[in-house]
Amino acid sequence: MAENAGTQEILRRLRALGSERARAGMARYGINVANAFGVSIEKLRPVARQVGRDHALAGALWATGVHEARLLAAFIDEPAKVTESQMDRWARDFDSWDLCDQVVSKLFDRTPFAWRKAVAWARRAGPGDEFVRRAGFAMMAALAVHGKDAPDVAFAGFLAEIQRAATDERNFVKKAVNWALRQIGKRSAGLNAKAAAAARRIARLDSRAATWIAKDALRELRSDRVLKKLGIASAKKERWG
Repeated sequence: MAENAGTQEILRRLRALGSERARAGMARYGINVANAFGVSIEKLRPVARQVGRDHALAGALWATGVHEARLLAAFIDEPAKVTESQMDRWARDFDSWDLCDQVVSKLFDRTPFAWRKAVAWARRAGPGDEFVRRAGFAMMAALAVHGKDAPDVAFAGFLAEIQRAATDERNFVKKAVNWALRQIGKRSAGLNAKAAAAARRIARLDSRAATWIAKDALRELRSDRVLKKLGIASAKKERWG
């Protein structure tokens, strides 16, 4: 998509907001800064509010390849106008965990395609699919937080995908698998029991990633704080590690 005057003006604004210090800080947190200005999310949010929702502009900003422009695109795009092909195209462009997570949790999880994309992307296990696969589990986590009216059975169906991917040793994948498991298990008492059971099954897998995912998830899911919030008697709590 060709850049227009509006796109160029926003790029100038973003460049002015950036700093090398912020850029270095992003890099320390594992964010790909090869095409970044060094603008924090806190500074991007006011720009998004000023620009307002604009699907066409979001597409143009994404096409620039600039990290912050792509984050801004997720903040201003219109979920009702997002297509499945756009979601797949953007997902293939993910090159950093923060871009993946922000796009998924601020835009994609609000589309009617979110549920099936979560599963489809979670099954992408190729060598170049690390961030696409992460997006699948980030979507599950986002839906667990934002899908207030979704029934428990919808999330229970994700647990098989979580177990299937638990042996993926890639850092950005295993962290998203763990994230999805924990968020699902914090929705209700019933899902807490199912997620904890899934974590125990994962713990038996011959994988360092699986061991970490299970241990970390059970520590939170069976914590006093979570059990109390869900109305689960503390006597049922499981100690781990």
